[in-house]
Amino acid sequence: MRTLIKDAYVLTMNKKMDVFENGFVCFEDDQIIAVGPMAELPHSYDRVIDGKGTIVIPGMVNCHTHVGMIPFRSLGDDYRDRLRRFLFPLEKECMTRELAYASAKYAIAEMQLAGITTFMDMYYFEDTIAKATEEMGARAILGETVIDFPACDTTEAHGGLDYAKSYIPNWLGHERITPAIAPHAPNTNSKEALMEAGRIATEFDVPMTMHVSEMDYEMDYFQETYSMTPVSFLESIGLLNERFVLAHGIHLSDSDIDILRKYEVKIAHCIGANTKSAKGVARVKDLLEKGVTVGLGTDGPSSGNTLDLFTQMKLFANFHKTELKDRAAFPAQDIVKLATIGGASVLGLEDKIGSLETGKKADVVLIETESVNMFPIFDPYAVLVYSANASNVRDVFVDGKAIVRNKQLTQMNLSDIRQELASEMREFTNRAKEYR
Repeated sequence: MRTLIKDAYVLTMNKKMDVFENGFVCFEDDQIIAVGPMAELPHSYDRVIDGKGTIVIPGMVNCHTHVGMIPFRSLGDDYRDRLRRFLFPLEKECMTRELAYASAKYAIAEMQLAGITTFMDMYYFEDTIAKATEEMGARAILGETVIDFPACDTTEAHGGLDYAKSYIPNWLGHERITPAIAPHAPNTNSKEALMEAGRIATEFDVPMTMHVSEMDYEMDYFQETYSMTPVSFLESIGLLNERFVLAHGIHLSDSDIDILRKYEVKIAHCIGANTKSAKGVARVKDLLEKGVTVGLGTDGPSSGNTLDLFTQMKLFANFHKTELKDRAAFPAQDIVKLATIGGASVLGLEDKIGSLETGKKADVVLIETESVNMFPIFDPYAVLVYSANASNVRDVFVDGKAIVRNKQLTQMNLSDIRQELASEMREFTNRAKEYR
């Protein structure tokens, strides 16, 4: 089917950053076949979508999250060390395959309603999360967690290694889902486990993602034990390459940044979670100036609370401008790039998604401008970064299929998804109250 979106304010996010104030996007089945001004409108199409009063952008890309963790949202938000006080023990006791599945569907729905069409996940039961992702019609890279204690989906320390070896082959070659492996962090895995994770990633030619240079105690551990930073340690054991997605990277040194550039490591920057937890503001300006690829991540719903990139874009602008003492730093156009083509490049998908160009996948988002917060529009990029929020997303397409129309999911009922999650959360909720 050939679909035409017409009379829209089109932000292509291509290399030229072409903008068509009165433009169109046309796609056939799952592929974009034409983008341009209305004067060059194609003559033949099967379905017309009126884009008048909308800003059209490529589907946004969330480079780091944990979709199985919706049950943890708002639990112990203001406690120190909530990771070990709440998250780790409750995961071990209460996280089940069914709960992870229900949580993933809910989290994906939240992202889709916010214009996120692609995400990278790190969690447990990733084969089940892949099933939820497939059913929701989303695009994702899904990494099975490896950690140095028995987890909710394994009975042995580093059990994620065997889990990944079983899970990854089942999803290789899928059109929208890429399996991956995700060691939790350098300090929560043995050297041998990290090297085995790297071997698995190489064997199957899949991405690896990891929390790195996020925690103060992580930095202290590697300095005291190895006289290295976590990044230099990972280099020393041969783990860094162009398929490696480093999450957070808050405490990077100059030499760390040089190492990341050398190995073409990509960065998932989670400004909301990083600042909520008072960990710091990563050196994104320095990373970009050195040629390191950076995209935005929400982190999990327990860390950043919201799973939308409008929140992240606004926080990014506010914190980085303040950190740099420069109001002109990171113009809005550059921040929208981080949420779209930048994120696609982090995930190695820039040839498929991230911009509205002929030959790319039809992952398209329409953002309405009728709401009170969206007028007037002098600069559409500034409106997206500083004015818009997730509720302004009107329509979302993935692979040319409408998954959100008029602010409602088309393939799933949100009330049913929420009810299913609430039902699966009963035991978790009771235990969480005891911990609190």
